[in-house]
Amino acid sequence: MITVTVRDNDFRVVSLEMTGHANYAEHGSDIVCAAVSALVLTTVNSIERLASYQPIVEVDEQNGGYLYFETLTNLTSEQEYITHILLQNLLYGLEDIQEQYASYLSISFA
Repeated sequence: MITVTVRDNDFRVVSLEMTGHANYAEHGSDIVCAAVSALVLTTVNSIERLASYQPIVEVDEQNGGYLYFETLTNLTSEQEYITHILLQNLLYGLEDIQEQYASYLSISFA
């Protein structure tokens, strides 16, 4: 199962930690893993391009699948707004996946 833990502050995502594998299908055919990965990577890349900063990102694919993402604290109001919109969109996408594949994706808030 993929577990996503979201930490927010005043209803704005500050960080998220994603661990595990969906195990919906064999490696290379797992649509749940592919969908979650595509959403998260697209969001991180979009933040870099549209908000013009490099968030804190740690990835370890070898040990059970792991990604940690954290926004920076000294953002301009425009960077903060863009980041908020993109991360909210990510959460909506993940929640949609969780609705259909609850046995393979769990989202919690800390």
